[in-house]
Amino acid sequence: MEALEESRSGAQLQPTMRIATWNVNSVRTRLDQVLTWLAEERPEVLCLQETKVADALFPREPFEALGYGVEISGQKAYNGVAILSRLPLEDVQVGFSSLLKDDQEATDLEEQKRLISARIEGIRILNLYVPNGSSLQSDKYAYKLRWLACLGRYLQAQEQQGEPLLMLGDFNIALEDRDIHDPKRLSGGIMASEAERQALRQLLADRLEDGFRLFESASGHWSWWDYRSGGWETGRGWRIDHLYLDQELRDRALACTIHSRVRGNSQPSDHAPVLLQLAWPPEESGEEGDDPEADDSAWLS
Repeated sequence: MEALEESRSGAQLQPTMRIATWNVNSVRTRLDQVLTWLAEERPEVLCLQETKVADALFPREPFEALGYGVEISGQKAYNGVAILSRLPLEDVQVGFSSLLKDDQEATDLEEQKRLISARIEGIRILNLYVPNGSSLQSDKYAYKLRWLACLGRYLQAQEQQGEPLLMLGDFNIALEDRDIHDPKRLSGGIMASEAERQALRQLLADRLEDGFRLFESASGHWSWWDYRSGGWETGRGWRIDHLYLDQELRDRALACTIHSRVRGNSQPSDHAPVLLQLAWPPEESGEEGDDPEADDSAWLS
């Protein structure tokens, strides 16, 4: 690992792993911006949503030139997810049916490319692009709730695998009123309806916790600003891009930040990247005879 930080308890120095999520709203349109951000920040892992490109046309080479392996699940013009990693990508799984093999609805929902996962340094990283839902009266809203219910079955199956889980992506849900710039007007509507919020709460249950809220309790921190309403220019945003950690990873979380400045780029995505830093991987037990109080200064060179 390139960096070391103190664990949340401050007990000792640890290697760190940085994992980001970003809805780029077309990876080809935003390619230069994503490459610039990667070159500056150098996260170990970047998960993308709304890549909007068929797999055969995904621009792999520029990411590989920066040292990232690429795993994708995409389609022309809509949806699409990808995982970019400077660490080995293992056991890549695409779609609900990778774990729900006898679930017909899971297979039907895979027409839209919205889910990909991989094991990286022992962590199951699950990258999601949750349907928007359009409006409460739309068939797309009913589809969103069906998709979330299927995700619940998927997470139950995943839990049986016993891997540490980081579930991240564009959830298209503001879970609490403090995640919206104008909750009095917007709560109860699309992306903030009680049915959507309750569906997400059920997914999280007592297993997963919001990585950003481990470090920041206040409102006023947004990850998405609507193009149509001039959200960026007026500071009217939502926090709908999340990273949810299980207990093992929660105890190793060091920081979680929204890189909102990139929303001010020329022709930006309407979302900003969100970056989580973990004290990971766990230190292995020393060989017999190793001194557990040995000086850690060699890590700092």
